[in-house]
This record gives sequence, structure tokens and C-alpha cells, in this order.
Amino acid sequence: MADTNVTMEKLTALAKKRGFVYPGSAIYGGLANSWDYGPLGAQMRMNIKRDWWKQVIESRADMVGLDGAILMNPKVWEASGHVAGFSDPLVEDMETHKRYRADHLIEEATGESVDGWSLEKIAAKLAELGLQSPDGNSLSAPKSFNLMFETAIGKTEDSKESVYLRPETAQAIFVNFKNVLNTSRKRLPFGIGQIGKAFRNEITPGNFIFRTLEFEQMEIEYFVEEEDWEKQFEAWVGWMEGWAESVGIDKARLHRLEVPDESLAHYSKRTIDFEFEFPFGTKELWGLAYRTSFDLTNHETASGENMKYTDPNDGARKIIPHVIEPSMGVDRTLLAIMLSAYSEEEVNGDTRIVMRFKPHMAPYQIAVLPLSKKPELQEVARPVFEALATKFRTDYDQTQSIGKRYRRQDEIGTPYCVTVDFETVEDKAVTIRDRDTMEQVRVRIADLDTWFAEKLV
Repeated sequence: MADTNVTMEKLTALAKKRGFVYPGSAIYGGLANSWDYGPLGAQMRMNIKRDWWKQVIESRADMVGLDGAILMNPKVWEASGHVAGFSDPLVEDMETHKRYRADHLIEEATGESVDGWSLEKIAAKLAELGLQSPDGNSLSAPKSFNLMFETAIGKTEDSKESVYLRPETAQAIFVNFKNVLNTSRKRLPFGIGQIGKAFRNEITPGNFIFRTLEFEQMEIEYFVEEEDWEKQFEAWVGWMEGWAESVGIDKARLHRLEVPDESLAHYSKRTIDFEFEFPFGTKELWGLAYRTSFDLTNHETASGENMKYTDPNDGARKIIPHVIEPSMGVDRTLLAIMLSAYSEEEVNGDTRIVMRFKPHMAPYQIAVLPLSKKPELQEVARPVFEALATKFRTDYDQTQSIGKRYRRQDEIGTPYCVTVDFETVEDKAVTIRDRDTMEQVRVRIADLDTWFAEKLV
């Protein structure tokens, strides 16, 4: 069983020690809310993305993929409402000049959500509570702070034009709706999915990789007839919960939150937040929103381009489709998987840390461990590794005692260890150790492909 009491300190220490996640720019003092993914973290992120893409794009006749540009015409963000309304309420410590999210300060003090509150209402609540900064100093009045990163393109100062790093991937799907419709010839209901980086200049405690300046989204815009939105919405609720369990997220710690009307985003008529019990509190993991026809309508109005869908059964009937949006983050998904997998147990008086990843999510599925560095074992172990590595994610680990290597593989979540010992030279068999039970079985080298094919489906 996973350890539901694991602290962020334990997880971040393990993540750095074993090469899942490193602090960003560490040799220069780091950068707040910025992290680098080490060899194991990079592989797990790839596993998450591959599985998501396989499930929602490659395995469905009603879905296609897209890879939109990070930099887009600024008019896209004006039409979407991001330039005018994509902001957080910030306050400043009058002594230290540190900035804080005013809504977070209120929520931490009262437990009350302030989503959708005006700056005036937030200011009144701050005054009512007499809130000070975390350093105990007076706070400024709250101001609206746009979250988009602004940059410039152009060869000279005089010719530079302001553009934004995208704060979400969704808009590339909306502006390409007719292109995809014309080239794929899909019929409603159908969806467009993509995976890509997004950027938000948020002033907030990061809580490790939970909230970062740059992050990767896995987003779908599923286009439907207006009268079908509720049925399709519920179908995506079921899919998201099922996928969470399939990748190893503890379903006991995953909860639905029906976002109240007053807290809905400006484009949403209904939103469910899938929340996860993180060590720092129950917070949003993923979101599912019914965006109505807001985006396509706005882009049609702003651009002058026709964004309507023609009913194939009635050519005179042209409609703006409505949209269901399942939005999932790679980084938060990885964090939830790691927290769900982390466990500690006592073995012979020692503490064994085990990351109980699902085999298809684990960085390595198999580790080949020659009992020693002697040439006669290497001559057998290397070919075993090379054969397995063509079909499974396989590590070759020959440093330190076999016991320490077992513990190391437990900590990185490798489901099976294959030990090549001196008997192997004679009987052409190896010992396979199960990560979770620590049970060992003897299997012929010639049978390894078949044995693992049954275990690592």
C-alpha cells in the first residue's frame, strides 16, 4: 500500500537523489518555481504523454492530434479574453516588497474560496481580517496582475512587436478548428487533442512541481452539438477517472469538486475539478469544463473567419459547435503518481522505500544485475540486457552489493530485477526478483521474453 503520510520533504529528497527532478539552475542559486527533470523524471513524463496520446488520439476514431505554436498572433489572446482578464489579485509587503496572491492569503486564513471575487471585495476582506504579510508587515491594496509572459519579436527596437508565450494550449486548437475539420473530415462529435508547453507568470508558492512557471498540458477540445453536451461531459468524467487509476493515481485520494456558478471561469457553464490529496492540501489535479460555444464564437467575431460547422445531413444547417474540455497537466500527473506510489516498510529492521509504479509508468521495467563485475558474468549479462532492452525499458546496474542494488531499484520503482549469477554460466537461467513481494523465481534465459511479455502488458 502507498504511504498516504509521505511528506513533500521526503519526496523531493528522493526525487533529487535518484534523478527524477532537480532544482532548476541550481549552480547559480536556482530560479523560483523552476525545475529540471532528470533521467528518471524525463522518462516518466514521456511515459505519461505516450499513454495519454495512445488512449485519446491513436485508439479513438473520433479524435485527432495537433501541435500548435507557442507564439501566436496577439489578437488570439485578445479574442480569447486573456489580455483583459487573465490575471491574479496581488498584494505587496510594504516593507520587504515581496508580492503575494491576495486570494491565497484569504483562503489560508479562512478556508473560504474567493474565486470570482472582485478586487474591491478582496480588499474589503483583507481589511476586515486585518491580514498582514507572512513577514508580519502591512500589505498594499490588491492590484490585478496579468499572468502572461510578454516578449517581443523583430530585428530592431523600432520594429519589435509584442507577443505572448501562450498561457494555455487550447487556443491553438480553436484557431485551427476549420483547418482540422477540412483536412480530417470529421463529423460531430469529434475532438482535437494536443500536448505542449504553457507559461504563466504566477507569484505563488510552487509546492515542488505542482505550480511552475512553465508546464506541459495535455488538452482536448471535444466538439459537440449543444443538446449533447451533458452526455459527452459525463463520458469524459468517466474516462478521466478511469485513466487516473490506470496510470497509478490513488483513487481514494482523488475527488470531484463541482465548481460553483460564482467561481466558474468566464467561458464555462459547468466545470468539475478533479482534486487530489497532496501533502500540502487537497488541490486541483485536472479540470473538465463545458466551454459552450464561447471560443469559436469569439474567434469568428474577432477574425471575420467562418467558424461554423455544416450539418452533413442538412447542408443549410450551420452551427457553432459547443465544446467539452478535459485539461490535464503532465507535471501534476507525475506528482500525483509519485505520491501514490511512495511507500515505506520495515524489512529485517531496516526501512525499505519502494515506488510502486504501474509497470507501464515506471522509468525502468527491468534491471539486469550481474552478481559481480567478473568477465564471465558480464559476458552473459550484457547479451541478456541487450535482448531485453529491445522490448522493455531496461537498466544495467553493476555497482555496489546486490542488496544495495535491489534497494536502489526499489526506490526508482523498477518492477523486476534479473540477477545473473555464477550458476547462470552453467544452467543458462537467471533469478527474477519481484519489487513488491521480493519473491524470487528462477527462469531460463531463453524464456525471458515470454515471461516478461505476460507480466509487463
